Amino acid sequence: MTTAGDIMHRGAQWIPAHETLDRAAQLMRELNVGALPISDENERLCGILTDRDIVVDCVARGQDPARVTAGDLAKGTPRWIDAGADISEVLSEMQTHRIRRLPVVQDKRLVGMISEADLAQHLADDQLASWAESVYARTTA
Repeated sequence: MTTAGDIMHRGAQWIPAHETLDRAAQLMRELNVGALPISDENERLCGILTDRDIVVDCVARGQDPARVTAGDLAKGTPRWIDAGADISEVLSEMQTHRIRRLPVVQDKRLVGMISEADLAQHLADDQLASWAESVYARTTA
């Protein structure tokens, strides 16, 4: 059985909710990542911040990233998966919620992240295509 812990990218780091977006961008650059899980004061997941969030929800709106915090952009119910979860659970969670990055938690601590690149390295082509279709499919109204 392949687990979330087997395919995750290790070394993920939190950005505390009180940190500013300019600091978040610096940390993303240092870690060479496009997303950071946001933690509350008790190191519990309260959201995920992406580089796109910083650009679209802060900079493009004329706000100062040195004054807006990661917590200001945390919205919705954060999703995560246990390190021991089977890969089918990982795919289901990501497909159901149409998300491209998933924090991995073990014993209530952040231990890694699963991204599209991680899936691409561990899934068969047909599995990856099915995942991408469900996550990227546009809904028609």
